Amino acid sequence: MGVFKNIFTWWEGQTFGTWLNTRTSGIRVGEDAEGNVYYQSRQTGVDGRERRWVAYKGSNDASRVPPQWYSWLHHTIDATPDEALPAPRAWEADPQPNLSGTPLAYRPKGALESGGKRAAATGDYEAWSPDAA
Repeated sequence: MGVFKNIFTWWEGQTFGTWLNTRTSGIRVGEDAEGNVYYQSRQTGVDGRERRWVAYKGSNDASRVPPQWYSWLHHTIDATPDEALPAPRAWEADPQPNLSGTPLAYRPKGALESGGKRAAATGDYEAWSPDAA
């Protein structure tokens, strides 16, 4: 079922059409720490720029693209991130994937998933009234 699945699905890697296009007209440009591989087309498009894309390792989730490669994908920088950008600073944190919809997602106090109990109102809120102005 692996080949048949790749022809029709997109959420777990490349479809057959993307795989074929990558093999025939793509130039491998680089790879990030997660194993995602970045490509660009051999020819420029109508707008004079080459097409750029990523082949994800694992599930297709745009939040898995690091900020440096995101800028390259969207033509913010021309060269690859290792050539165009300075080395990361010691205080910079690693990018985090989008955790929405997972058990690790942020749930504030009062959210239904975390018990649904909100703190009582403190009485410091006064509703606006047009007559009071």
